[in-house]
Amino acid sequence: MATINKNLSDYDKTTIPNANQFRFGIVVSEWNESITEGLYEGAYNTLIEHGVLSENIMRWNVPGSYELIYGSKKMQEQVVDVVIAIGSVIQGETKHFDFVCEGVSQGIKDLNIIHDTPVIFCVLTDNNMQQAIDRSGGIHGNKGTEAAVAAIKMADLRRISTHK
Repeated sequence: MATINKNLSDYDKTTIPNANQFRFGIVVSEWNESITEGLYEGAYNTLIEHGVLSENIMRWNVPGSYELIYGSKKMQEQVVDVVIAIGSVIQGETKHFDFVCEGVSQGIKDLNIIHDTPVIFCVLTDNNMQQAIDRSGGIHGNKGTEAAVAAIKMADLRRISTHK
């Protein structure tokens, strides 16, 4: 559980590999756009900060979080080292939230098992809009930043493991 007013995006930048040789695909849900755009900005800015050239970041939009699975699968077919799937699902009055969250998490897990290109899960699953705001650039930091850090580390792991 998140600590109140702790920025969960704080990290030691000296421990992150230089990412200038990597290519990243980012698939962004258009649903809850104010949240997903904040997550995208966090991810994009972090990748740039760690040496990624802007031309080595490919962005595709999909209608909603459920469509992140297909979008990520198609992005894996591109020449990228890692895919970041960005979405936001906010609890409503029906069970739709549960089905979408379960489907997206299982789908992205499946892509990681089936394919060699890692997919980073950057999907907020919040109880309300304020929680989403707090985690997409608000008081708890930006999960997009965290996803970009994970993506860089996974790209480096993929590089190391394929060049034995």
